[in-house]
Amino acid sequence: MGTSRMFRIFVVLGSAFMILLIIIYWDDVGASNLYLHIPVSPGPKVPHPPPQLRPHTTRTPSFLSDIDAFVNQFLEPGTGEPTDTMQVDLSNQSEKSEERYIPRREWKIHLTPVAAELRERQEKRRRLLQEVCANDSVVFPGKNRSFDDIPNKELDHLIVDDRHGIIYCYVPKVACSNWKRIMIVLSESLQQEGAPQRDPLAIPRDLVHNSSMHFTFNKFWKRYGKFAKHLMKVKLKKYTKFLFVRDPFVRLISAYRNKFEMRNEDFYRRFAQVMLRRYANQPTPPASVDKAFTLGVHPSFSHFIQYLLDPQTEKDMPFNEHWRQVYGLCHPCQIQYDFVGHLETVEEDAEHLLRLLRVDNVVEFPTSQRNLTASTWETNWFSKVPVEARRELYKLYEPDFRLFGYDRPESILNE
Repeated sequence: MGTSRMFRIFVVLGSAFMILLIIIYWDDVGASNLYLHIPVSPGPKVPHPPPQLRPHTTRTPSFLSDIDAFVNQFLEPGTGEPTDTMQVDLSNQSEKSEERYIPRREWKIHLTPVAAELRERQEKRRRLLQEVCANDSVVFPGKNRSFDDIPNKELDHLIVDDRHGIIYCYVPKVACSNWKRIMIVLSESLQQEGAPQRDPLAIPRDLVHNSSMHFTFNKFWKRYGKFAKHLMKVKLKKYTKFLFVRDPFVRLISAYRNKFEMRNEDFYRRFAQVMLRRYANQPTPPASVDKAFTLGVHPSFSHFIQYLLDPQTEKDMPFNEHWRQVYGLCHPCQIQYDFVGHLETVEEDAEHLLRLLRVDNVVEFPTSQRNLTASTWETNWFSKVPVEARRELYKLYEPDFRLFGYDRPESILNE
């Protein structure tokens, strides 16, 4: 009896020891390393038989599903809820779908290396970020805090794709709609008749910006509880991280055009009415955006700049994401980005990035036919903004200019 009991004890202790070794190995070496080294886009295959005749196959577990299974064993009740990504109630989306091969339009094989010019461009942009972050003369809120000190709510712009090992920090008004479409396609978070949606442009705009379609760092706490911050650091170390930026002043013009020159009830009530009351001598602005547009009432670009410079604005609430500085959205001094794209070179950068990620045979970046805000318009847009206000605005966004290599707009600041 005693021998049997000792045997069981040894078995339990041996199992616990093996689990501990696996955990240590997983954390140090990284299961995601093994996952990321699996070819993202396998070569052509023989098509599967029709679904009703297809034999049952076992799906290869991903890093995310494995870590989920392990971590959820230790979560307290209620902390291991599934991410919202799988809870969208759509007729063309299923909660679970088998990973299946989708025939590609073409099989791309790159026999020539990426152009040296593009590699040097990325090296220069990454090096500039490091230099500015190390430069004590460049000061901005949150610059010197650690990653652990970043509030969870400020991590909601970091979208994670565990399938391909990608983290994208989206910046509104910098082609983020199309990059979100790319992330939906790659993460296969949207199903079309039981199969992953492969056409970015077929994804409706309301779904593109639906937070339930994206797994962000902010959702790690709901899924992983006290393990969340540790897993963020693991993924930041092992995944490819990228963002796209544009000239800060041009981004502000684009935000104004989109949110205040077009009918947007939400932005009218939350921001336009405030601007009209404070700066346009309209104590009782129209109650709705439709009525305001009918009367020809809306805040001017100059009013918008006044709003940004008003100390009361950020006392009331943080800047909206459409005009918040990129350093406040993507934390470039705490996160070492592997790729920094510019909207001004988006076609070249997008092709380079997708090739770098080895997904250029899976998805292509959609080309935009819309009229984009051009940098050459800056002088006209700022013509009615007082020069002193322009200089104050530059101080407010100077860290973004310097972090991402945009020249100081002398023609606007010295008129």
